[in-house]
Amino acid sequence: MKIAVTILLVALAGVSAFGQGPTLRVVTDDPNLPSDLFYGNVKVKPLRVRPGTNPPQFITIDDADFFVEYQYIDFLSRMPDQSGFDFWTGNINNCTPKPSCTDAQRINTSAAYFLSIEFQQTGYLVERLYKAAYGDGSGISTLGSAHNISVPVVRFSEFLPDTKTIGQGVIVGQTGWETVLENNKVAFTNAFVQRSRFATAFPTTLTPAAFVDALNTNAGNVLSSSNRSAIIALFGSATDTSNTTARAQAVRQVAENQNLSTNEFNRAFVLMQFMGYLRRDPNSGQDTDYTGYEFWLNKLNQFNGNYNAAEMVKAFIVSTEYRGRF
Repeated sequence: MKIAVTILLVALAGVSAFGQGPTLRVVTDDPNLPSDLFYGNVKVKPLRVRPGTNPPQFITIDDADFFVEYQYIDFLSRMPDQSGFDFWTGNINNCTPKPSCTDAQRINTSAAYFLSIEFQQTGYLVERLYKAAYGDGSGISTLGSAHNISVPVVRFSEFLPDTKTIGQGVIVGQTGWETVLENNKVAFTNAFVQRSRFATAFPTTLTPAAFVDALNTNAGNVLSSSNRSAIIALFGSATDTSNTTARAQAVRQVAENQNLSTNEFNRAFVLMQFMGYLRRDPNSGQDTDYTGYEFWLNKLNQFNGNYNAAEMVKAFIVSTEYRGRF
């Protein structure tokens, strides 16, 4: 599913057929998703026009169909499937009483993508795999006064391609999606534990117990004694952890532990406000540290994870930075 649009590119002074001056170029890391346009080093925002409209009807992020399409792109890294697109677009367009319900439905619709099974099993799993493997990162916040805070260690440049890899071909609800997802998880975690960063952090000379205990420490000591024993047993009678398959299964089982998923939920929710809507890390772009991240995490915790009461999703989707993307 993709909204049919005609994109008008305003004629740009300085573009020359003979190669003089800046040129218009297309940049994409995924040919299945929308591309970025640049005039020299300046990002160009195209005018999106609905086909067949006269006078031209411009499409904006305030239009339900375009808004929903970008929820799929930003959180699930894919274009919408038709049934899902119709459902969520209707969720906004058909609410009553209008116009008061529209803003509330946009917020709830958007939050639903983070809460969806598909994101929880792809993007959120990536965040937890990085935590199990590498623990927390450290950042500076000036909320109240300058201080260090623990933050999710995964970076946007890592998160985006890894999420696309795990989610490749996964459309929850379609026949066989569970098998596709499981195969993706197996392939991804096997590749993940063979990366040089992981190999350096966890040399194969570690005993199974030491390996699992290190993962558990990074994850915040989430394993019960029976969980720990079961994961150690993946290595059988081996005295080292050179078995790649067992290493991959171990890190995945820690990452998928329900205690970790519960404990990390609010931190990941706030992280995705920056990565999903703003397409950046919390301490990049117009933010030089984690003050904004800490502010929203405190608010979300204050309201026990209620994003509506915290007004978190609302704040991001109405922000100048988010709307300025379009």
